[in-house]
Amino acid sequence: MTPEQIRTLIHKAADAWRKGNADAFVCLFLPEGEFIMPDNCYQGTTKIREATADFMKAYEAEIEIKRIIIDGNQAAVEWHWQQTEKTTGKTSQSDDAIVVDFQLNRIRRWREYIT
Repeated sequence: MTPEQIRTLIHKAADAWRKGNADAFVCLFLPEGEFIMPDNCYQGTTKIREATADFMKAYEAEIEIKRIIIDGNQAAVEWHWQQTEKTTGKTSQSDDAIVVDFQLNRIRRWREYIT
C-alpha cells in the first residue's frame, strides 16, 4: 500500500467513529482482522462490528488526528479522542496511540494504547 492509501484508510476510520457508523468502520478490516483495545480483543468483522455498534449506540465521538507515521504496511497514529455519553451528556477525553497493520488494502490489526 502507498502512504496515501494508508492515510486515507486511517481518515476513513476516524470519520466512521465521528459519524457513529460501525459498518463503515468494519468494512476497512480484513474478514479475519483484529481490533484490540486495552481490555478487549475482537477478531473477525462480525465481532468488531458488534463491539463498535454497541459503543456507537451509547456514545458520540470526536477525534482529532495529531500525527500519522508510516513504515511499510504499518502505521502509528496519535489522535485525541472525546466521547460523550448520549443518555447523560457526560464527556471524557483521552489521548490515543494506535498501531495499525495493513494487508491487501485493508486493516489486518488495529491495536490501541489509550492514556
